[in-house]
Amino acid sequence: MKRSLVMGVAALALMAGATQAAELKFKPGEDAKFNWASYEEFKKGHDLKGQTLTIFGPWRGEDQTLVESVLDYFRDATGVDVKYSSSENYEQQIVIDTQAGSPPDVAVLPQPGLIADLASKGYLVPLGDETQKWLLENYAAGQSWVDLSTYKGKDGTAALYAFPYKIDVKSLVWYVPENFEDAGYEVPKTMEDLKALTEKIVADGGTPWCIGLGSGGATGWPATDWVEDMMLRTQPADTYDKWVTNAIPFSDAAVTGAIDEFGWFAKNDKFVAGGAAAVSSSDFRDSPKGLFSSPPKCYLHHQASFVPSFFPEGTVVGEDADFFYMPPYASKPDLGNPVLGAGTLAMITKDTPASRAFIAFLQTPIAHEVWMAQSSFLTPLKTVNQDAYANGPMKKQGEILLNATTFRFDGSDLMPGKIGAGAFWTGMIDYVGGKSSEDVAGGIQKAWDAIK
Repeated sequence: MKRSLVMGVAALALMAGATQAAELKFKPGEDAKFNWASYEEFKKGHDLKGQTLTIFGPWRGEDQTLVESVLDYFRDATGVDVKYSSSENYEQQIVIDTQAGSPPDVAVLPQPGLIADLASKGYLVPLGDETQKWLLENYAAGQSWVDLSTYKGKDGTAALYAFPYKIDVKSLVWYVPENFEDAGYEVPKTMEDLKALTEKIVADGGTPWCIGLGSGGATGWPATDWVEDMMLRTQPADTYDKWVTNAIPFSDAAVTGAIDEFGWFAKNDKFVAGGAAAVSSSDFRDSPKGLFSSPPKCYLHHQASFVPSFFPEGTVVGEDADFFYMPPYASKPDLGNPVLGAGTLAMITKDTPASRAFIAFLQTPIAHEVWMAQSSFLTPLKTVNQDAYANGPMKKQGEILLNATTFRFDGSDLMPGKIGAGAFWTGMIDYVGGKSSEDVAGGIQKAWDAIK
């Protein structure tokens, strides 16, 4: 096993060397949709020839090819020899490497909870006040990103330890434009409008929603996204934060209220394809297919940006299917436009000039636009050219991020595993099965108390 690991490292080094010599995906100065001026400005202050930068992250396969194409620009601008690597078990590997005193220079992770643990043990380097100020000024919903990137260090002092890069959006509702056009429906702009549309579809003899919570051993998780979206649309962001850390109990009225907001849609037999009883038994991968049947089994489906993977083959997003932002309540204007999602965060695990330069590179539009122009990549950076997005749907999701006033990570991912990937899932199945939100939330809280 040790020999295979050594061979793997050697192979990665060869790959990195090969990438070093690769041509840049887009030639600087040739395509006006890229912010080449920012790139040239970055190059002036970062001559680091002869230095090496090791980056360990979650991107593998096609995503590794894409991130390497971005890293090529850092290599070109600085002269740094960048070696990127990943692992199937990267979450465990980064813990092993940091504990062994052999961390990469930069680590990229999608789990804030794991980042908090690394920071608390002194394994991360603070990025400084300038980076914090930059995020506040340059990222839409900047305070949200600063909050997400701030953790307590070994001495208990909070500091900015992470830089958010490559974001995903979950607050989406999917529909078929042709079905809307045939029925005379319009995309709702407020939650009140969405509820009115739901009732209108029923009055017209149709079924508004397809909802499926089935997912094998993970059955129930799609309901957690619903509840999290509803929490952000009915409560201030700091209440959401207290909920995911159990600073307020799961049984708090704010939480049961959000669960019941989900129940307004999911527990009404007339609102859901197959009736409420079908919600927990329908597989989440199959549930969106009702949008495409003729006549449609449903008109609306709440799911994250990945769901087109389960649409019928040949479906063109933006034409055959489309989405809109899960709207806020007009009656709660102080809550703004909250967005639920996920993403990756870059951290310095070994403080070197190349590590610092890499964080500075992530602040350039070009570090975002190169990936934007190729595939699934969203950014809250206000200075990127939105026309650099590879297609219309990605640009539309990017605009949702730019219009956000609050961004929060998926709450169940921030909770202890036994809750966010356990009691919360099963509790939602019990809830759609007929239990009250108070009983369900009380049971989840008992499970949380048991692990304290």
